[in-house]
Amino acid sequence: MTADVQVPDAESALAALVERMRGAVAQDAALVGIYSGGAWLAERLATLLPGAHALGFIDVSYYRDDYAISGLKPNARRSSLPFDVANASIVLVDDVLYTGRTVRAAINELFDWGRPERIELAVLVDRGGRELPIEATYVGARVAVARDLTVALSRDANGALTLAAEPARRRARAEPRVAR
Repeated sequence: MTADVQVPDAESALAALVERMRGAVAQDAALVGIYSGGAWLAERLATLLPGAHALGFIDVSYYRDDYAISGLKPNARRSSLPFDVANASIVLVDDVLYTGRTVRAAINELFDWGRPERIELAVLVDRGGRELPIEATYVGARVAVARDLTVALSRDANGALTLAAEPARRRARAEPRVAR
């Protein structure tokens, strides 16, 4: 972890997230995790929340607005939604909410599978810094982190989660489009 940035304990943030979601999430809501950290969290939430929650996973690689700039990530996975998305109540799950672009991409992909009745967003950590008007319904912890740092979730062989602040990879910015 970077010396002067305090990130929350991941397991404590997960416990807080569960408490905020318990009793508020529909008993039959499907949990859809965004690979990879959101997928890990969705799996855990499915066992910790009351109710029968269908479980699905989304890889937003093809839906990202920076796809043309940065290309396909080498670890792209197949999305799996083994339930009918149309008219479903869905809780989209991600590890860290930052700019909102990953969530926007996930919502775009969900609509390619069908039109849900409702989509809520659950995140382990909200670090602020939004570039799009997206807000989580359920948040485990909030933390202020400089733009040159990233908050990364990792999972050990036993399934225990850990958060760390790390130097951010420099991401390319899209060039403005010229009208022709």
